[in-house]
Amino acid sequence: MIRNTTSSWGSVARGFHWALAAAIIGMIAFGWWMNHIPARPDRFFYRSIHADIGYVVLLLTLLRLVWRGVNPTPALPEDTSRWHRIAARVSHLALYAVTILVAVLGWAHSGARTPNYSDWFGLFHVPQITSPDRAAAQAYEVRHIYFAYVLLALIGIHIAAVAWHHFMRRDRVAARMVDGAPG
Repeated sequence: MIRNTTSSWGSVARGFHWALAAAIIGMIAFGWWMNHIPARPDRFFYRSIHADIGYVVLLLTLLRLVWRGVNPTPALPEDTSRWHRIAARVSHLALYAVTILVAVLGWAHSGARTPNYSDWFGLFHVPQITSPDRAAAQAYEVRHIYFAYVLLALIGIHIAAVAWHHFMRRDRVAARMVDGAPG
């Protein structure tokens, strides 16, 4: 099943979920590593790869939101309390918003530094949304890193909710993102 139903996630939504999960966790780990290696001549190369993947994360996140907008969202179990429904909605909105914010701050950092990271895997240049400015580049980078940690905290909350659904409630809310079966 490609499309979502009111009781299960389709293969496209699950593919977006797992591709973005892997890319975002990988990007946070890679970003942490980049900022903790000593300055060296190939540092620009690693930061450029990080930016290239960041553009992909932004695009996939936007495509995922479009897909989510044209597909039903599987319902939570009927016995889910109102505050759990609100918490689920707020946490998912926060995950999307902060993912986009982190990517846009990285993109802004790219355009504000010289040289920028606009060369996407050597294939074409990504238009930049800011102009070269050393102070702005530093400010964007600080905020990019700060919100990456916020995103990591939100991912931790998301994983805790998954564990709660799977181990405490023993419902299929978490499992249906893996197997796509109704639940």
